[in-house]
Amino acid sequence: MKQSLFENHHKAEWERFTLALERLEHGKDTSQVAGFPKAYRRLCQQLALAQERGYSSFLIDSLQQQVLRGHQQLYRHRSRLAANLLGFVLADFPRLVRAEWRFVLGAGLLFFGSLIGVGVLVYLFPDLIFHLIPADQVRETQGMYDPVAGHLGRPIERAASEDWVMFGYYVMHNIGIAFQTFASGLLLGVGSAFFLFYNGMVIGAVAGYLSEIGFGQTFWSFVIGHGAFELTAIALAGAAGLKLGWALIAPGRLTRGESLRVAARKSVLLVCGVMLFLLIAAFIEAYWSSKTSVTPQIKYAVGAALWLIVAIYLLCAGRTRHAPE
Repeated sequence: MKQSLFENHHKAEWERFTLALERLEHGKDTSQVAGFPKAYRRLCQQLALAQERGYSSFLIDSLQQQVLRGHQQLYRHRSRLAANLLGFVLADFPRLVRAEWRFVLGAGLLFFGSLIGVGVLVYLFPDLIFHLIPADQVRETQGMYDPVAGHLGRPIERAASEDWVMFGYYVMHNIGIAFQTFASGLLLGVGSAFFLFYNGMVIGAVAGYLSEIGFGQTFWSFVIGHGAFELTAIALAGAAGLKLGWALIAPGRLTRGESLRVAARKSVLLVCGVMLFLLIAAFIEAYWSSKTSVTPQIKYAVGAALWLIVAIYLLCAGRTRHAPE
């Protein structure tokens, strides 16, 4: 391709890149960051083509200058993105959880209330579980936590090298439950309330039944570690869904659409934190909870420490001390 055709073909694209670059350099429009990496990569490819085809030094020098400026802006904003992400994890997310304490409290009561209540009932009346969970599922659960089975939380024994397979499974399974609990809040919050109660009921029924038939130690030593992040995440996903539902029920002076958009901003941020919790939970479940070489006492100690860490993180992280006046 002749240089003139090459320049005419890409001229408009270069002009758009220059405009976006100037806006980023002056801090006028950071929304350009989203599509900037792709445009930067295309410019690098075009520079390489110009060099390979032996185009004029004027064109090559001009493209090189744009690439250098683009490189500076790209990595400057990437570092800022990393700082924002770290700030969200260390401070903004726990602050948001505390700010939405009413929805968090409501979701926690629905989820943990049904878990504990149904767990106690099934422990006292074991046959009740067959009215709540299909018999085949009950038998499968017994096999997963049978002390003589030689494996924990899995239907069959797996090699340690396959733990990553279980990690992927746990991630997808748990995120599916959390998203279902969150998104169903659009049904005026009733959907989130239902899934919070239902999931709590199922977990509680399994816990009560396994404890009553003598499988309690294998069950509790398995779930106590990752449960700190997984169960908390489900409750927080429900809180995000309840917030969506309340925005539709009580929009105040806003229209329901505007009220939903305002609530969705915070709800989506809550769900981002939930995803992080679920990734941590899946990692612990795949690589720690299922280990049979670790004694239950050690797992109980580690699990208690993880619950304490989660509580301290959500209650204390991101708080700032105000200097005395």
